[in-house]
Amino acid sequence: MTENPEIGERIFANGIGTNYIRQGQGDPLILIHGSGPGVTAYANWRGVIPEFSEHFTCYAPDMVGFGYTDCPDEIDDFTIDVWVDHIRGFMDALGIERSHFIGNSYGGALTLAMATRHPERVAGIVLMGAAGLPFKLTKGLDEVWGYEPSIEAMRDLMNTFAHDPALVKEEIVRSRYEASIRPDAQENYSRLFPEPRQEKLERLCTEPAALQAMQHPTLIVHGREDVIVPVEQSYKFNALIPNSELHVFGNCGHWTQIEKRERFVELVIPFLNAVTS
Repeated sequence: MTENPEIGERIFANGIGTNYIRQGQGDPLILIHGSGPGVTAYANWRGVIPEFSEHFTCYAPDMVGFGYTDCPDEIDDFTIDVWVDHIRGFMDALGIERSHFIGNSYGGALTLAMATRHPERVAGIVLMGAAGLPFKLTKGLDEVWGYEPSIEAMRDLMNTFAHDPALVKEEIVRSRYEASIRPDAQENYSRLFPEPRQEKLERLCTEPAALQAMQHPTLIVHGREDVIVPVEQSYKFNALIPNSELHVFGNCGHWTQIEKRERFVELVIPFLNAVTS
């Protein structure tokens, strides 16, 4: 039987059995995935962890409700508070006092919530196609959160994520589809972002005044052709967050870490290395 690379180590974080990938050595770096169906930390970050792990101790957890982390029945409303408590509990369980963060999409919104509520726990920040400020729910994001399992639906979603359809290999489509139909996977996923989804999106947001008060060095990265989270969001983050810089990639959708992998790595490593953790 082939070992599943998506299943790493396991720890109880805030009472929740949590699956995570750990690799490397150096200052801690927590990578928080996006919110697509079938997503896991490994699927989201496998292309960049090898390089990052040469400089940092990488921790990539499946957040509660996603992947191979538990989805407790008693959580009847998945709010940003639930996810902040989970990631803070994850750090406590592993003895991580302070960490760099990279947040992808939903993971960017969670990173900002963590940084503004528990600033002492966060060092450098990288936001990648991040949510966290209000915007009109895009057709792409509505389809992501409203996914109903089929191989065709997953293929359509993957083509929405990437600007270049040549990057959407059938192996990726099949892998994500198979993950989305694991026992209880769709039942759990449908609990995360139910209708009204515009309201769910707005509940991920951090107040602009809190962003203006942030002092964390922040690298903001976005694909110009992103149809899930509009690139305008990152211009707004850049205007609000004092110690921020913005890099926009042309011919790039929502998958910066895949579509522009080498340049993404070249930006992130020196940026975080320059931050005292």
